[in-house]
Amino acid sequence: MKRQKPARGAGRGKRTLYIGLAMMGALALAALLAPAICRYDPMEQHLELFLTPPCPAHPFGTDQLGRDMFSRVLYAARTDLIVMVLAEIVPFAVGVFLGMAAGYFGGRTEWIVALATDTFIAFPYYLLVAVVAFLTGAGMHGIFITFMLVGWLTYARVARGVTGSLRRSEWVESARLMGYSHLRIIATQIFPNVLPQAVVVLMTDMAGLLVLIVTLGYLGIGITPPAPDWGTMIAEGQYVIDSAWWLTVIPGLMVVYTGIGLSCLGDGLADLWR
Repeated sequence: MKRQKPARGAGRGKRTLYIGLAMMGALALAALLAPAICRYDPMEQHLELFLTPPCPAHPFGTDQLGRDMFSRVLYAARTDLIVMVLAEIVPFAVGVFLGMAAGYFGGRTEWIVALATDTFIAFPYYLLVAVVAFLTGAGMHGIFITFMLVGWLTYARVARGVTGSLRRSEWVESARLMGYSHLRIIATQIFPNVLPQAVVVLMTDMAGLLVLIVTLGYLGIGITPPAPDWGTMIAEGQYVIDSAWWLTVIPGLMVVYTGIGLSCLGDGLADLWR
């Protein structure tokens, strides 16, 4: 029987979850409605407005080419959030599937998956990502390829651990005695128990992936200009940070805001499912 969680923990988990949902919902809505909210095209240049400080007409100021920073920040949110979500789908599915297969069947299957995860994790993560991104080239396709190669590792480790602890449980043994196939047991008995843990990891991993996207953009091997991207914007503004602080500070704050929102979602889900 599942242990009932204390009411205080449930209340704290709900509050944290609601904060995360509100933060990410507001950001996603603003990014989705960017064409309706923004008065200026993010690519439109007005050289006479070179490095205009924040003002009523341009709440986030303008950049070196006179482009409106408010528009560019919101359109960059669209780009970065879409890439962050899409780049997680395949690694999440592959990692959970391989982890459950390794934990359930054990033996050679588990040895192969464990060897692959331990081998990749032995290398510094960001160094590995930077090398793969450099080899695959800049742009969204490079980010997708990079994370598909290394992003599944965390999910596989989590799913393998949870599945390994459940494969000898009473209800799994009962399902075997009832003649359930391995696939049906994994789908109906294992997966519902693995999913909560995997989703919590997903929220944390999304925050890490966002930092990775911004870092690659900052290094010039991420999303290619002129598409707005927080990392590229931070890199472009670092040379004039003493006179135009808003070029780096505002995109940086957006990264921090998104990371906090995702962390609240993960912490809230973890408290609710504990």
